[in-house]
Amino acid sequence: MRGKGKSTIVWLLMGMLVLGLGGFGVTNFSGGTADIGAVGKVSISAQDYARALRSEMQDFSARAGRQITAVEAKAIGLDRAALGRLYTAAALEAEANRVGVSVGDKAVADQIANISTFRGLNGRFDRNLYADRLRSEGLREAEFEQDLRMDMAGLILQDAALAGVSAPQPVVAQTQGWLLETRDIHWRELTAEDLPAPVATPDDATLQAWHQANAEKFTSPEIRKITYVWLVPEMLEGEVEVDEQALRDLYQERIEEFQQPERRMVERLVFPTMAAAEEAKARIDRGEITFEQLAGERGLTLGDIDLGEVSEAELGAAGPAVFALDQPGVAGPASSDLGPALFSMNAILEPLNIPFEQARTDLRLEAAIDRARRQIEERSGEFADLLAGGATLEDMAKETPMKLGQIDWSTGAEADPNGIDAYPEFRQRAAELTEKDFPELFETEDGGVFALRLDKIEPPALIPFDEVRERVAEDWTQNEIHRQLLALAEEQRVAAEAAAEPGIEPAPAAATAPVAQAIGAAATGGGAAGTGTEAVASNGATAEPKPTPDPGAPVTGLARGGFISGVPQEVVTQAFEIAAEGSTEVADAENRVFLVTLDKIHPAATEGDEAAQIRDTIDARLTDSLRQDVFDYFTRALQAQGGATVNQTAVEAVNAQVQ
Repeated sequence: MRGKGKSTIVWLLMGMLVLGLGGFGVTNFSGGTADIGAVGKVSISAQDYARALRSEMQDFSARAGRQITAVEAKAIGLDRAALGRLYTAAALEAEANRVGVSVGDKAVADQIANISTFRGLNGRFDRNLYADRLRSEGLREAEFEQDLRMDMAGLILQDAALAGVSAPQPVVAQTQGWLLETRDIHWRELTAEDLPAPVATPDDATLQAWHQANAEKFTSPEIRKITYVWLVPEMLEGEVEVDEQALRDLYQERIEEFQQPERRMVERLVFPTMAAAEEAKARIDRGEITFEQLAGERGLTLGDIDLGEVSEAELGAAGPAVFALDQPGVAGPASSDLGPALFSMNAILEPLNIPFEQARTDLRLEAAIDRARRQIEERSGEFADLLAGGATLEDMAKETPMKLGQIDWSTGAEADPNGIDAYPEFRQRAAELTEKDFPELFETEDGGVFALRLDKIEPPALIPFDEVRERVAEDWTQNEIHRQLLALAEEQRVAAEAAAEPGIEPAPAAATAPVAQAIGAAATGGGAAGTGTEAVASNGATAEPKPTPDPGAPVTGLARGGFISGVPQEVVTQAFEIAAEGSTEVADAENRVFLVTLDKIHPAATEGDEAAQIRDTIDARLTDSLRQDVFDYFTRALQAQGGATVNQTAVEAVNAQVQ
C-alpha cells in the first residue's frame, strides 16, 4: 500500500496559505514520482519532502523575521527536521495499517471542516475553496483525505502509547523540595580597600609581557573600507512641496488623533442578574474582596475584562456613573450591552484638543517623507539601470540625488544612529561584500536605497604597545586586584571554617587577627583565655579592644532563583551550592569577589495553594518530557521494525532545487 507519510494537519495550519512551491524557489515537483524513502510499505515522495522542507523554512523565517536561504536552512538543520517529521509520520502510518487502526468518514469530514484554510468569507467550509487549495498544492482530494485519515489514526496510536506515561511522584516531590527550599545567608563583597597593601605599579616589561599574553584584548578588528551612495526619504523632505489643502484633508482623516473627549481606563465585570451585581458591589464596599479577586472568582483575569480607553458615550448607560468618579474606583451596578455590570475605573485621561496649526508641522513632515519615499521608489529603476550600465558610485553621486560617503566598518562596531550603518540591510551587505562584487542597488526598510563598494580590507592586527599602554596598565591592574582578592577571599574562607570547627584553638593573634577582622570570626573577648574584653600586651600594657567586625549583609528566606539588590545572580547560585550550614564559599562573579556564608537551610513549604500549583507545573513538565522521550523511542522502534530506507540521491535532488 502506498502512503504519503506526512503530517498534513500541521502543514495546513502552518504553511498552506503560502500557496505553490514558488515561495522558496521549490519547483519542478508537481509531476515527479521519485520517492526519498519509505518505512515498510509507506513511501515518502519527493513532493512530501519538498512541502515539509518549505514548511520548516517558512516557520523559521517567520520567527527570525526574515526569509532564510537554502544554505542557511541546511546549516540550521531544517532539512533533517523535515525528514525526521516525515519518517515519524510514516512509521505511525505503517503501524496503523498493520494493526488495523483507522477513523471513519465523519471524523475526517469534521477535521476538514475545522481547518480555517478551507473556510470562506462567511466562516463556513467552502467546497470550491477546498478544491482550489488542494489543487494549488498539487494534491488530489482522495489523496489528501487518505493522508488526513492516517494522520488521525497515527494520533490514536500516539495517545495509546503515551496514555500510561506520567512523572514519578518521588521525583516530582524531590524537584518541588529542591525548587522551594529557602536559605538564610550572610554575604560580603571584598574590594581593593580590603587588601593589606595597594597593588604595586607595574613596570614596562611587565606591561609589555601582559600586552603580548593578552593580545586578543588589544587587537583591532577587521576593518572594511567601504564607499557607498545612499538616498533616504529624509534627504528629500526639505525639497518636497506639500499642498496646504492636502494637509488639512490629512488632519481631518486622522482627526481622532488630535481631537478626543475625556476618556477613562475601564474594566467591566458582567453579572447574570442585577441582584448578583449589587451583592458583589456590597462586598467590595465592605472591604471583603477586591475587584480583581471578584473577577478571579469568575475564572477571569483583568486582561479578560479590560475595555481599554473609553469615552462616556462609548459606555452607554454606564457612562454617567463611571465618569462621575473623580478618582480610581468601582462604579455600578449599571446596565451594559451584555447585562448588569460593575466597572472599575483605573485612570482619567484628559481631553485631547490639538488644532490644525499645532499639528501642521508634524503632518507636513510625515506627508513630505511619504512623498519622498514614493519618489525614491519611482526612480529606483533608473538608479539600478545606471549601476548595471557601469556607472561608478562617484558617477551616481553626480548624476542622481544620491549622496556619496565612505565608512571604515567592522562587525560589532557601534553604529552611528544617523549614519548608513544604522540600517541592518547595510550591515548585512557590508559583512558579505567582497572586492570582486560590482555595486548594485539595495533597499532599506524605510524606503531608501543604497549601493556600496568594498575598497579594502584591513585584517585584524595587534595594536602597538605605545598606543594602548594606558589600557594595558588598567587591564593588568584590574586583573592583579582581582587575583589578590580571590587569594584573600580563600584565606578568609579557610579561617572562617576553622573558626566554626569546635575544639580547634584559634591561631596566634598576630597571624589571625587581620583575617578574623575581615570575616567577622574573631572572638568576642580579646584576652588570652577569651574571658575578658581587654588583652595584655607583652610589655604589660593594656591593648586596645578589637572592634567587632562586620559579618556581612544578612539575607533571610532567600529563594532559589531569587535576587539580592546590587549583587550578581551568581552569588545567589553559589549560596544554593553550599552543602552545610555554617560553611563559607567564595563567589567570583562579574569580576567581583564575594564571601557567602550559609546560616540556615529552610526545607520547602509543600502545603498550600501556591505550592500545589508549583507541584502541578513540575508534574506536567516532567510528564511532557517523559512522553516526548517515550514517543521518540516508540517511533524509532517502529521505523526499525518496519524497515526505514532513505534515497539520499533523491533527497539531495530536492535540496538542490530549493533556492
